[in-house]
Amino acid sequence: MLKRILALALISVGFVMTQVQAAEPTPAGRLTTETIIKRTLEGRLGGAKIDAVSKTPYLGLYEVRLGSETIYTDEKMNYIFSGDILDAKSMQNLTKIIRWDSLPLRDAFKTVRGNGKRVLAVFSDPNCPYCKRFEKDLAKIDDITIYTFLYPILSQDSHDKSKAVWCSADKVKAWNELMLNAVVPASAAAQCDTPIDKNLALGQKYGISGTPTMIFANGDRVPGAIPAERLEKLLAQNTK
Repeated sequence: MLKRILALALISVGFVMTQVQAAEPTPAGRLTTETIIKRTLEGRLGGAKIDAVSKTPYLGLYEVRLGSETIYTDEKMNYIFSGDILDAKSMQNLTKIIRWDSLPLRDAFKTVRGNGKRVLAVFSDPNCPYCKRFEKDLAKIDDITIYTFLYPILSQDSHDKSKAVWCSADKVKAWNELMLNAVVPASAAAQCDTPIDKNLALGQKYGISGTPTMIFANGDRVPGAIPAERLEKLLAQNTK
């Protein structure tokens, strides 16, 4: 569907840009480029809702996020690009990056080991066998701060266990007991507001379709359970 919309949108939009700038100036007398791109492309993409527009550090492109989709355009919107952008030297997938500063860390619970200097975010489902295997390897890592986003995508039981963990007096202890020792938190404790629905929406926005999924400080994402040795290497490479 998006590709069909994009095919219709590849036309000149200079006149539209002029109209937008003249219609609603900022106190400084002009709209930001990001705002112009957002409003113009929403009109040219048949009213599609654009969540965010941000300038990238490469090629003078602007990143445009529409739900779980990401497209790119130049400042004048002469071209629209759909697809992943790779760094040719490192082969890092720049499109799949999730900027650390964009993560709502308040919606995760925090585990600190040692000096906590290295940081890692993990999207995890309590019923996911790969998550349980990964937690055993993660337990071997020191000098780290882990932000765990409860992400129950497998079943209603996953959702119930996630809620019980979040509503526990000690979230970290409840999570470790569940994942490492198969001790399920008391469901009676699950009487509180949780960020679980927001986490599910966040994961959908960024196209996180499996657990565990790790986000490193430099924005790299790695899906799937990985051994402690590889995790150590990635933490060393992916510094903020």
